[in-house]
Amino acid sequence: AMSEWLLSRPEVDRVLYPPHPSSAGHDLWKRDFTGGSGLMGVVLKPVSETGVAAMLDGLELFGMGASWGGFESLILPANPRSNRTATKWNEPGQLLRIHVGLEHIDDLTADLAAGFERMRAAG
Repeated sequence: AMSEWLLSRPEVDRVLYPPHPSSAGHDLWKRDFTGGSGLMGVVLKPVSETGVAAMLDGLELFGMGASWGGFESLILPANPRSNRTATKWNEPGQLLRIHVGLEHIDDLTADLAAGFERMRAAG
């Protein structure tokens, strides 16, 4: 549900979530797995660092941090340019790593929607 909602957002360029049919690697995921987790990447359309900071700073349900499979919803800006070795990371927009926790999807999407609004307002 979160990947579908994020794909519907005008601020999002693409969602990196192999269980979703539009994601790269979906065929391999479908061949090798029977379920997915709440961990995904989101590539935003180009936006200022100030805009991304405004989005992230006001989130109420998403904590800032990486997930190792816990129950909490987390978000973290990432820049894989310096540590990618197999392929280059050439995305022009900011990458966000998101872990969807146990909160209700409506509450999580409302939190992110408010964040996107702050991002737009900040430029």
